[in-house]
Amino acid sequence: MADFTYVWTAEGWLYVAAVMDLYSRRIVGWPMQASMTSQLVTDAPMMALHRRGRPREVLHHSDQGSQHTSEQFQMLLADAGIVCSMSKRGDCWDNAAMESFFSTLKAERLSRRIYRSRDECRAEVFDYIERFYNARRQHSTLGYVSPMQFEAAAC
Repeated sequence: MADFTYVWTAEGWLYVAAVMDLYSRRIVGWPMQASMTSQLVTDAPMMALHRRGRPREVLHHSDQGSQHTSEQFQMLLADAGIVCSMSKRGDCWDNAAMESFFSTLKAERLSRRIYRSRDECRAEVFDYIERFYNARRQHSTLGYVSPMQFEAAAC
């Protein structure tokens, strides 16, 4: 599942795209950049592919935003053998897990301060995802273990 959000910094907006593995709720791709482009959302599954390897029988779900419907993005999915799934227009519930992740990221870490630079904010997002969310944050959906613990127990 994929989506993107934005965070205000003293330098302007920082856009954060993310790909979540719904099986474990692990964030497996999270590129960030200063502008909202189709390249940003294309970089998210590319990062996930780099980290997780080439998938078998994977469904990639997102909304119907112009970035996700772009030719570049659709070609990436097709080339990787990933089936594209998209929400109906105006149906935010289809993407609820990603909306929940971004809400949690902002509530637990990002909303408490104004970042002096995009780089400072990037470091904070990275730290939250890699050192806390994936490694230690417990999820009720996973039986109150972290995404990494859930994956380790499944092996």
